[in-house]
Amino acid sequence: MSGVVRLAATATYLPARWMPAAEIAARSGIPEEVLVDRFGLRGKHLAAPDEHVTDMSVEAATALIAEHEIDPQSLDVVCYFGSTYKEYPVWQAAPHIAHRLGADRAFALELDYVSCGGPVALRVARDMLRSEPELARILLVGACRESYLLDYTNTRSRFMFNFGDGAVAALVERQRREDEDAGAEVLASAAVTDGSLSLQVKVPVGGSVRPWRAGEGLARLDVEDPQGMKARLDAVSTANFTRVARAAMERSGAASEPIALLCPLHMKRSMHEAVCAALGIAPEQAVYLDDTGHMSGVDSVFGYDRALRSGLVRPGGIVVLLAAGTGYTWAATVLRAGSGS
Repeated sequence: MSGVVRLAATATYLPARWMPAAEIAARSGIPEEVLVDRFGLRGKHLAAPDEHVTDMSVEAATALIAEHEIDPQSLDVVCYFGSTYKEYPVWQAAPHIAHRLGADRAFALELDYVSCGGPVALRVARDMLRSEPELARILLVGACRESYLLDYTNTRSRFMFNFGDGAVAALVERQRREDEDAGAEVLASAAVTDGSLSLQVKVPVGGSVRPWRAGEGLARLDVEDPQGMKARLDAVSTANFTRVARAAMERSGAASEPIALLCPLHMKRSMHEAVCAALGIAPEQAVYLDDTGHMSGVDSVFGYDRALRSGLVRPGGIVVLLAAGTGYTWAATVLRAGSGS
């Protein structure tokens, strides 16, 4: 079954606590100017100690529901696509989020795609709506609390010191006649995976290979071979970002059109500029989240919401949501902004 699927609405949530670059510098020993100029990080938000991914997801979703007067009972699916660092291990956040929202008739779906989650979740939602006529509305929610997995004294993981906390919600639905010019059409997606990097970034304890044991201290993110990983990513990242963006545009029938707006995950400034150059756009045509840092799968949809509310989304323009997640997967989803954007 075919049909037009739209990203009809978005909303975001950021915790109250903001950690400026100066504080990150004091904790990590990385000079503040390096964090701002090279990491592209002026600061980031941190969840409160008792604020978890389901809490932040509910905040973002509640804002969307209130702003657009959505009946939670009209939701067919509630899908969580955010960080896998949740309240409990071996546990799904989506059913708890759906219950708290009052979406009692929704199927709760959980996607485990870490930092590439935004474009992948939109891909899954589009495909579900196009293939299952019983479905009409899907609420996507994602959140990140990975600042709590950082050890600022661990130099192996310093490239992750930009991890911050926040959440986003997105309503994806089959187009209704009265909404033809609203939201943005979800056109097509593409992704590529390099499994040679699958063991590089992880929390090394707490799984079946090395169960957590009392006395081992707090579980934190670590990198197995920082230099090897950097060399591999330096060699393939820009090419893979470009590859999936171009492939998604080709599948969208928009290969000959210019990109009006790029909504990527947060990355170091030099990589951001290299990706923009490779895609033939100016850095000003891309959202750069230097005040939030990297929020796992949240970034690209969060950036789209920010651009939309700032008037940066051009009616009818091509918008590319671009991300990459440890594993290592690069993913893109292409939107066409509605004339009412």
